[in-house]
Amino acid sequence: MGIIIGLPLITWWLAGAPTAMDFPVLAGFNFKGGVNISPEFTALLLGLVLYTAAFVAEAVRAGIQSVSKGQTEAAMSMGLKSGKVLNLVILPQALRVIIPPLTNQMLSLTKNSSLAVAIGYPDFVSVAGTTINQTGQAMEGIAMMMVVYLFFSLTTSAFMNWYNKKTALVER
Repeated sequence: MGIIIGLPLITWWLAGAPTAMDFPVLAGFNFKGGVNISPEFTALLLGLVLYTAAFVAEAVRAGIQSVSKGQTEAAMSMGLKSGKVLNLVILPQALRVIIPPLTNQMLSLTKNSSLAVAIGYPDFVSVAGTTINQTGQAMEGIAMMMVVYLFFSLTTSAFMNWYNKKTALVER
């Protein structure tokens, strides 16, 4: 809970605690103010979201279907409404099946973000590539990219492994 509330507050504070919203205003032939989102970023965001969402939805569907129908029927026979059946019976059991493929998808999403170079979005890989071309220090540039992707992969994997252990069935 602290991450959900604390991380946005820390980010807001580090950004200088902005409190005013800036609305776009037509000034001459162009708009001034507001937020400018580049077409490259929009293409990257839509591509990664749509591609990854299909695989995540399939993992969730498979996890929910892995719970036997008898569990649902037993919960309904006890008088639980369908929303409570989903929250109290189906999802806790399905999470044990959903988490491993979801971990793979999150790691894949991290690595697929490097494809932004293909649409001309200046991400980490393209900036590092430009730096390598200008300085001639290819080994250092490639090592830096490897360390950054390794950090993100290990962090994601460690968090998902912790969550998987937290939701695992405890044997007596």
